[in-house]
Amino acid sequence: MTTSVDVKTLTIDNQQVSARAGQTILEVAREHNIDIPTLCHLDGLSDVGACRLCLVEIKGSNKLSPACVATVEEGMEISTATDRLKNHRRTILELLFAERNHICSVCVANNHCELQTLAQKQGVTHVPLPYRNPALPVDASHQRFSLDHNRCILCTRCVRVCAEIEGAHVWDVMGRGIDSLIISDLNQPWGNSTSCTSCGKCVEVCPTGAIFDKSKVGDDHPKHPEFLPYLNLMREAQ
Repeated sequence: MTTSVDVKTLTIDNQQVSARAGQTILEVAREHNIDIPTLCHLDGLSDVGACRLCLVEIKGSNKLSPACVATVEEGMEISTATDRLKNHRRTILELLFAERNHICSVCVANNHCELQTLAQKQGVTHVPLPYRNPALPVDASHQRFSLDHNRCILCTRCVRVCAEIEGAHVWDVMGRGIDSLIISDLNQPWGNSTSCTSCGKCVEVCPTGAIFDKSKVGDDHPKHPEFLPYLNLMREAQ
């Protein structure tokens, strides 16, 4: 017995492509080697559209749509790299740098930071906005790991990997807007957490090194978040 697949035909950057019904614009673009920048997206985790860097233009709509959660439709005409989008992405990156204390030249995550790499690719050479310089804490109470709020960009990768992959639900977001913080166990010190398994998944997926392994500070230690799809497959098999 065969089952039919609902196929959609659309255009991305003047390139005609086909996609399966239910796929996101980001998935289809990457299948056809069309680059759309992201920070909060990570293969193997649910998408939340938090960073807004993957916004694209869809013909007929005056608003920008997040490619990580917007699903494809028949006949869509999508643009991913217009001047409007490039300016928009640079502005978002500038806001991220200005909001907290990101100083690449003295950061231990220098050259191993997705925020830094993306800023370089998007042509961010300086930040014209005034830095807020908030006085944010560092939670070093855990025996193995630390959380530096100064480097956090609130992508919530740590929240999602802990809930969806590990099932521990250690992390969450407290507050709103510029007052938001990643917290463990209802804002208790990480070292006092009764649910943390010390698995290190949150460390591996953090794009800026805000969550890090104390024993590897200063080491040439690239991360490997690509392990998540395999963990998902194993979980589904069980």
